[in-house]
Amino acid sequence: MTKPLLSVENLSVHFRQGDHIIQAVKSVSFTLNPHETVAIVGESGSGKSVTALSILQLLPYPKASHPGGHIYFHNHDLVGAGEDYLRTIRGNKISMIFQEPMTSLNPLHNVERQISEVLQIHKRLTGKPARKRCIELLEMAGFKDGESRLQAYPHQLSGGQRQRVMIAMALACEPQILIADEPTTALDVTIQAKLLDLLKDLQHKLGMAMLLITHDLGIVRKMADRIVVMKDGEMVEEGGTDTIFAHPKSPYTRHLINSFPKGEAVPASSEAPLILKTEHVKVDFDIREGLLRRKVGAIHAVDDVSIRLKEGHTLGVVGESGSGKTTLAMALLRLEKSQGTIWFAGQEIQDFSRKHMRPLRREMQVVFQDPFSSLSPRMSVGQIVAEGLEIHGIGKTPKERDLLVIQALMEVGLDPEARHRYPHEFSGGQRQRVAIARAIVLKPKLVVLDEPTSALDRSVQVDVIDLLRKLQLTHKLAYLFISHDLAVVRAISHDVLVMKKGKIVERGSAESIFTSPQEPYTKALIKASFDLKMG
Repeated sequence: MTKPLLSVENLSVHFRQGDHIIQAVKSVSFTLNPHETVAIVGESGSGKSVTALSILQLLPYPKASHPGGHIYFHNHDLVGAGEDYLRTIRGNKISMIFQEPMTSLNPLHNVERQISEVLQIHKRLTGKPARKRCIELLEMAGFKDGESRLQAYPHQLSGGQRQRVMIAMALACEPQILIADEPTTALDVTIQAKLLDLLKDLQHKLGMAMLLITHDLGIVRKMADRIVVMKDGEMVEEGGTDTIFAHPKSPYTRHLINSFPKGEAVPASSEAPLILKTEHVKVDFDIREGLLRRKVGAIHAVDDVSIRLKEGHTLGVVGESGSGKTTLAMALLRLEKSQGTIWFAGQEIQDFSRKHMRPLRREMQVVFQDPFSSLSPRMSVGQIVAEGLEIHGIGKTPKERDLLVIQALMEVGLDPEARHRYPHEFSGGQRQRVAIARAIVLKPKLVVLDEPTSALDRSVQVDVIDLLRKLQLTHKLAYLFISHDLAVVRAISHDVLVMKKGKIVERGSAESIFTSPQEPYTKALIKASFDLKMG
């Protein structure tokens, strides 16, 4: 039998929070063999990432501790190992790709400097040899012309490109183990597919073992040889990928496998009044160069877009990163300067000043992709939900506003007592419910949902979609639903727009778009989504 490259034995992780001890991981054991891919799956809070970070001893010690267990790499226990030894392992023998490259990459350093740093520390490479190796690594990670990207900064790259830079950094020293922690979560389906194919190809070329941390079982089926299923810090099931999918033993594993957005949009009247209408909307961003920042061109982020959205209806907007989806939404909310004509609830608002827009703000709300960054960490949930009520003068007294907050929290399935707690005390799904409560407490006519489920586990996605359907039916809300997840779009949308490079390339009912797409681009998006789902 092949000797394991990595052995995790009875690993436990505790976090101290004031006088309390939180058991994040409880006696978890698994192995990783050479050239093998093992996936650790489970919902948020299951202990997946904590287990992965323990391997490289990257937890916030001494707040975190290992009351028991060992992690053996080449027979050397990494638990409690000295910093000098760990430096020879991190980024060299064992590398890690993190979930969000924008927060993992230094915004002040260009691509060349960030990759060169790894080469300098572990390989003593500097100057021209380091530059040459940077170019090789970028091209290995899928950039057609690596040299042209050396001077780029993270904010100048798309999400997929930033993740490729992270891959280049992780593979700089040709590690024996690559830990990939949710490497494709916030990426479009076509980019996800390309990156997963790239990782498989690089794994084969470099002979690496891979530990994949994910909540997406489509990715697991495509990538993994074996699966470790975790729940509440414990391992509930382990086995070969085909066996787990064909014959899951644990009810929790069956729940994960069956958690997929299903159903269709709620019933809506074709005679419903028009809430939002646009004609020939355009958004251009100037390209400026030189010391005096002279305009040398323009990016057509949104190019001649016209839409219609009725009360109680959902318009899904899909397309890859950079297609103009979010820019379009910001223009419709009058948060981005645009040309063209915009009507909202019967009023032409294109030329409204900020003062004239203010009364309309309560009727047009937005829910963002990442609730953690859109909810103030300094405010309690009650204060967050009540803030809009105070701004718009809804509720005569604090007690009246508190009753409205309680009602909104109950509508989104949260305990009203939760209003005294803070965002960091909630899971991702619960935080998104808070963000939805903040929007609906104002009784809006339109809610823009910008990737509201992409950072959530599949089972939590299902719950949030069910909640949005229920609220739409109850309040006759109009939704503009932006997402790269076509399964979610199909489950909630009446009509769909497909955008590419700022233009609408196809539009129609959700049924017609998904069953008989006409444009090659739409077909490619749907195929990539299906391939990821089926693995």
